[in-house]
Amino acid sequence: MDELLELHRVNADRFTGLVSHIGDKWDLPTPCDEWSVRDLVNHLTSEQLWAPRLLAGHTVAEVGDAFDRDVLGDDPVASWRSAMSAALEAFAADGAVTRTVHLSRGPTPAHEYLEEMVMDLAIHGWDLAHALGVDEAIDPATVDRLLVALSNSASPLGPNAYFKAPLPTSEDADEQVRLLALLGRRA
Repeated sequence: MDELLELHRVNADRFTGLVSHIGDKWDLPTPCDEWSVRDLVNHLTSEQLWAPRLLAGHTVAEVGDAFDRDVLGDDPVASWRSAMSAALEAFAADGAVTRTVHLSRGPTPAHEYLEEMVMDLAIHGWDLAHALGVDEAIDPATVDRLLVALSNSASPLGPNAYFKAPLPTSEDADEQVRLLALLGRRA
């Protein structure tokens, strides 16, 4: 679990760096259909706000629609930093990753939830970097971990409302290109 917690922190730090780099580019389009940079950061911020509550044992029904709005407010960078800090703290708490969380799909091991959060940070980090025109490299250890997870047919990771269907890649494609293609992105 330590490796997964470290990947969570690495990808959180990368995303935080990207958010700090946005400046006045909040309205730029992203590779996510119909999402601007602000929409993308709002989505990830909302997801971070869920983590402490879910890890504390609350259900989706109990949290309700608390985060189904613009959670960025007038200071989106500070809102992101606060939400990410709380999520990192919640996952790092003693025994947190051994708990069960109650997601919309039902009871889920917290380590699986954490792996999903790592994937969101990594892939949406790529989306944000792509939109901003900056370095799109995803942490290689994260790429390796997610490729293994996505190859496991029992994994909850994969195409869903936020990721498109897989795209074909060439046989000589590198690992990041293969990972992005599995989630409907063309590098």
